[in-house]
Amino acid sequence: MDIDPRRLRVLHEVARRGGVMRAAEALYLTPSAVSQQLAQLEREVGLALIDRSQRSVSLTPAGRVLAGYAERVEEELLEARRELTRFTERLAGPVRIAAFPTVIKHVLVPAMRELAVRHPKITPIIHEIYGQPALQELRLGAVDVLITEQDMGVPALSQPSLSTRLLYVDEFRIVLPPDWPDLPRAFADLMQVPWVAGEPGQATGQALERLAGLHGFEPRRVHVITEFGPTLALVAAGHGVAIVPALALLDVPEGEVRVSELRDVGARRLDAVTRVSRTRSGEPDPVQAVVIGAIEEATAALQTPLSGRLRAPEPLDT
Repeated sequence: MDIDPRRLRVLHEVARRGGVMRAAEALYLTPSAVSQQLAQLEREVGLALIDRSQRSVSLTPAGRVLAGYAERVEEELLEARRELTRFTERLAGPVRIAAFPTVIKHVLVPAMRELAVRHPKITPIIHEIYGQPALQELRLGAVDVLITEQDMGVPALSQPSLSTRLLYVDEFRIVLPPDWPDLPRAFADLMQVPWVAGEPGQATGQALERLAGLHGFEPRRVHVITEFGPTLALVAAGHGVAIVPALALLDVPEGEVRVSELRDVGARRLDAVTRVSRTRSGEPDPVQAVVIGAIEEATAALQTPLSGRLRAPEPLDT
């Protein structure tokens, strides 16, 4: 009985993702191609692996057994790649990174530039995805490194199967329209103002909720926006105030919004999250380690451009 390990990977993806469609997306194949690979694998082993009697695809008992072996084959191949890396002069291979727009623009792009010089055989692959969908992709192995954000007031992500590494503490600031008549001197001055708020699951949404609870007010959320570009545009147009991280201020022209003097707004933490190695050596993937190192260097270099954007605003002419 000859079994093609490439078809085992297809079976593995179908098993852990719960269907042909999702497996096809993860493998960058068409559903028809996945079905053909499964049918060929069934011919190779001489057993039905997929139960096609139901509307949704499920594995037969034989399919579940073989899928378990397929997972172990994947782990062994990963261990082999890690060991072989030790014999090469240059690290090589793809690294799939999930992140969100501000990090992609201001951290990953500079990091990729340095990686191209130092390790030209490493191929970063960027996927704009975040939140629970990104965590799911990381757990399933479709993503190697995940950059997450959350308010510093929320406990850091901690799961036995994941390794979390702090990259950067990004200070929050309150931004106002450029012609705002009364600059807030205390948080009490923000009780009645309209807010351009982040989603509740976002770091800025968490920060607003934390500040409101701490200072005893209910924010008047006029707009709820996910991305910082539209948030800052609404603030610049006079539609409210907002909490944004310092990193987002690099994307707005000088003078388009005013940065409040109020501090103690908190910060968000940016973390690099990877799966904990289940290989015999237990060591982290060396290629991923190099990529994370380049990301750390890029975040460290942010302090200089940010310092100019966080200076106190000039008073308005009266």
